[in-house]
Amino acid sequence: MLVFENIMLALSGLKANKTRSILTMLGIIIGIASVIAIMTIGTSLTQSVEHQMAEMGATNITLGIQQKRSEEEESDSGMMFNRGPWRKELTDDDYLTGEDLDDIVSHFSGEIEGVLKVNELGNSKLKNRNNTADIRVSGMNDRNLENEKLEMLAGRIFTSRDQEQKKKVILLSDRAVDDALKVSYEEALGQIVTVVRENKFYHYTLVGVYRYDDSNSMYSFSYDESTTAYIPILTSFNDAHTPERYSNLDLVCESSTNIDDLVTQIESYVNKRYYRNNKSFEASCYSMSSMVESYTSMLSSISLAISVIAGISLLVGGIGVMNIMLVSIQERTREIGTRKALGAKNSSIRMQFIVEAIVLCIVGGAIGIIIGIIAGYFATPLVDEEAEFFLPVNGIFLSVGFSVAVGVFFGYYPANKAAKMNPIDALRYE
Repeated sequence: MLVFENIMLALSGLKANKTRSILTMLGIIIGIASVIAIMTIGTSLTQSVEHQMAEMGATNITLGIQQKRSEEEESDSGMMFNRGPWRKELTDDDYLTGEDLDDIVSHFSGEIEGVLKVNELGNSKLKNRNNTADIRVSGMNDRNLENEKLEMLAGRIFTSRDQEQKKKVILLSDRAVDDALKVSYEEALGQIVTVVRENKFYHYTLVGVYRYDDSNSMYSFSYDESTTAYIPILTSFNDAHTPERYSNLDLVCESSTNIDDLVTQIESYVNKRYYRNNKSFEASCYSMSSMVESYTSMLSSISLAISVIAGISLLVGGIGVMNIMLVSIQERTREIGTRKALGAKNSSIRMQFIVEAIVLCIVGGAIGIIIGIIAGYFATPLVDEEAEFFLPVNGIFLSVGFSVAVGVFFGYYPANKAAKMNPIDALRYE
C-alpha cells in the first residue's frame, strides 16, 4: 500500500512541475527512443536479409563435381611442381546419375527433403513463320519449378506424368508468346511450337504461359531480350541425347537440420561412395548459411555498437534525474522533517524518493519507446524498401528494465540523503 501511495505522490509531483519533469526526462526519452529506433531498423534489416537469402537458397546445400586438387612435390631447389590431372573434361562416369541422387536422399532421409534438378540446354529460338523470340531452354524437375514461383497467366505447370513420361511440353513467358506467336495466351495453349537450337528443330506442346519478371532475372540486361522456356527435366536429357546426369545441383534441407554439419557429412559420403577410385574428380558441397550468419552477425554488431553510443544519452538523463531529485529534496526539507517527527522511518523516506526517481524514468522510458517505435517504423523503408517492420519486443523489455535501473541507481543517493536528515534541522530549514 505504501508503494502505491508513493507512486501516486510521484505522479502528482510530475503534474505539478510539468516543465521541469519534461526537461528532466528529456535525456531518458532521447536515449530510449534512439535505442528502440536503431534496434527496430536492425531487426527489420536482419529479418529481411534472412528472408531474401532463404528465397535465394541460403538453406540449400549445393553439391557439385570439381577436379581434384593436384598433388604438389617440392624439388631439391625448393620449387613446387604440380602432379596429377589438370583441366580434365567430365566423362559420363564422372557425373552423378538420377539413381545416385535417390541414394543420397535416401541415406540422409529426414535431413534432405528434396533435390532441385536443372539441365540447361542453352540459347535457342522460338520460331513461328516469320516471327521469332529469343529463349533459353531449361529442363527442370517439379521441385525446382515450384521453387521458381512462376505467376501463371494461362494454362498449368508440369504434372508428374509429364516428367515421368518425358512428354514434349513447354512453358513460355508472356514476352515470348507476344513476340513469336502473336495470339492471346489462352489461344496459345495447346499449340505445337517450334524451338531451334544448334540448327536442330524441336517441337513441343505449349501447356502454360507465365509472367516474365526481369527484376528477378540474372539475365535482365538491356541488350538481352531472351526469356526462359521450361521443359521437363527428363525431356531435356532425351532431347540432348544424353543420360540423366548432373555435375551441379541443390539439395533442399529440412528446417531443423544443422546445415554446416550436413555439408561435411554429404561431401564425405558422396566421395567415399562414388569418387573413391576417381583419379580426376571429387564431390564438393557448400552452403550460403555461413555467409548469412556472418552477415546477420555483422548487422547485429553494428546495431549494438550504435545502440551503445545512443545509450550514452541515458547516462546524461540519469545525471539529470539525480540533479532534479537533489533539488526536490532541498525544496521539501520541511516536509521530510515533519514526516520524520511524526515517526516516519528512514527506509520509508528513502523508498519515497527512490520510487519518485523510478516513476520519472519509467514515464520518460515509455515516451521514448513510443517515439522510437514510430521513428523505426518510418525509417525502416527508407533504409531498405523491401524490409518489413519488426517490433523489437526484447528491446522494449530491456528498455523498461534499464529505465527502472537508472531510476534506482541515480535516485538512491538523493533518497539516502533525504533519509539521513536530522528532523530538528529539517524543521528549522527556511
